Amino acid sequence: MSSRTNPTVAVLMGGPSAEREVSLGSGRACAAALREYGYQDVIEVDAGPDLCAVLAQIKPHAVLNCLHGRWGEDGCVQGMLEWLKIPYTHSGVLASAVAMDKQRSKDVFRAAGLPVVESVIVKADEVRARHVMLPPYVVKPNNEGSSVGVYLVEVENNGPPQLDADMPEDVMVETFAPGRELTTTVVGDRALTVTDIITTGWYDYDAKYKEGGSRHVVPANVPPEIFDLCLDYALRAHNALGCRGVSRTDFRWDEARGTEGLILLETNTQPGMTGTSLTPEQARATGMGFPALCAWMVEDASCGR
Repeated sequence: MSSRTNPTVAVLMGGPSAEREVSLGSGRACAAALREYGYQDVIEVDAGPDLCAVLAQIKPHAVLNCLHGRWGEDGCVQGMLEWLKIPYTHSGVLASAVAMDKQRSKDVFRAAGLPVVESVIVKADEVRARHVMLPPYVVKPNNEGSSVGVYLVEVENNGPPQLDADMPEDVMVETFAPGRELTTTVVGDRALTVTDIITTGWYDYDAKYKEGGSRHVVPANVPPEIFDLCLDYALRAHNALGCRGVSRTDFRWDEARGTEGLILLETNTQPGMTGTSLTPEQARATGMGFPALCAWMVEDASCGR
């Protein structure tokens, strides 16, 4: 974004995805942070079908994209912003689309030499009818985030999972990776730190976004070689996908297997920015306050990402 005395920043939030409520929380928090930093013309935009017309009327100098999930995080809004020639934050069309497709992003990670578990794309009805792989395994939508619609099928389960009716026709089934939940944020060309996410059960939607749902230890108390591998893998994943701005990569680490037990789960091109979110917490832990992080994203905004 070109330097301006008082730029107009449109903060996109909400939208029609399954992660609407999280996105609203992220957008409101980022808008408040920008105002705290000193931005005077910050407009909060709940992204609806008329988004193109709304932005054409506002004529913002930059868009801070706080949309999560489909349409806002998968290249669709990014393509519209390219068409409108409005500088925007986070990753561009291609990186967003590939990262949102869990199976295709795994192909990219494998090609980059990054460790991932085996997975297949199958019909949801087939998953309801039989075990498509030996338990334990995980069933999830191939193109949603925030642990929306995730099922853990354990060895002791009597039968295949009874997926909700609103699950997509095609779902991903992947081998369950045991161990601790770790995550690393990348800002620009720098991997920040490692967080150990501690929960009493499965790290699901409620654990991520409800107060007290999980406890974060940052920096993570893990061996130096695991800490460094998380930083290395996160930056390599960011670059392999062609990400820009901020991303966050999630891992599982099986302590019993040492470095061989560190598995890359996925990369989020637009990580959450709520009061319980991991990325703002990591930024604070490495000396970058939340208003400064939001301002950095706006200053980094561009087209052709």
